Amino acid sequence: MSEALLTVSNLTKQFPLGGGWFGKAGSVHAVDGVDFHVERGETLGLVGESGCGKSTTGRCVLRLIEPTSGEIRFEGKDVRSLDAGELRILRRDIQIIFQDPYASLDPRMSVGAIVGEALIIHRLTKTRRQYVERVVNLLETVGLQADHMRRHPHEFSGGQRQRIGIARALAVEPKLIVCDEPVSALDVSIQAQVINLLEDLQQKFGLAYLFIAHDLSVVEHISRRVAVMYLGRIVETAPARELYTSPLHPYTEALLSAVPIPDPKVKRQRIRLQGEVPSPIHPPPGCHFHTRCPIAQFPLCKSETPALKQSSDGHWVACHFR
Repeated sequence: MSEALLTVSNLTKQFPLGGGWFGKAGSVHAVDGVDFHVERGETLGLVGESGCGKSTTGRCVLRLIEPTSGEIRFEGKDVRSLDAGELRILRRDIQIIFQDPYASLDPRMSVGAIVGEALIIHRLTKTRRQYVERVVNLLETVGLQADHMRRHPHEFSGGQRQRIGIARALAVEPKLIVCDEPVSALDVSIQAQVINLLEDLQQKFGLAYLFIAHDLSVVEHISRRVAVMYLGRIVETAPARELYTSPLHPYTEALLSAVPIPDPKVKRQRIRLQGEVPSPIHPPPGCHFHTRCPIAQFPLCKSETPALKQSSDGHWVACHFR
């Protein structure tokens, strides 16, 4: 853990709600005591259902959203204590690729201006010639052409737009990139191209990724380790191969049972969870998963929150019975 590039401890984020009929106010418990770390040059996959707090966690890491409590350390520095100037410097080392390639690019700006904006902000080039050469190099690195820098986002497909977003993130030579569901809005064939590009860039530049997704098959392909979230909490963390072959948490087992297998001869028993995901405004007490868990026992699961405990080397699970 001491060698980790990024360390997140007991991260919490609550969004306050307005008053109700009787003036009562509550809050959405989006992230509830999350712990994880990302090592240099590795990919940590963060997976779970929509609304479980994955994207909020990623944005808290960059302080695009201010955490309610907890600790975020990048290369030993306390991210939450940084002022605006220090935070700008930090963002040279941590960048983000957004989910929607159609909404994340300013339609009024040329591609060259979008990719090169960070070069100007951080004063990374001294002359106009250096600026243009750097932008062209970034575009070619992600599989685009030099003359694309004069065009605007509406002239490109979704996959090409996401490549522009990747080039923008690479401009400042970061050490960590938060990939916030970067392929979920793309066709399957284009998803594979973008994933392969991210892997190539990781090998070339030694990048670390926090890869946020709900598609377990995509995460399996790119991640070294995987953390599974449910209703704001991490319930299991393990090396990718071990998680997919030997899941321990009942929620992880249910997620993996829904992943399609391309071989028609192989049959997988689908685990169907009962009930709906509880509201993050009023999460269940104890283990958040106990209302849908097939192995829950009462009153233990309803009254005590299970801590992440190590079952094997690098494999952690938050369950009273696993």
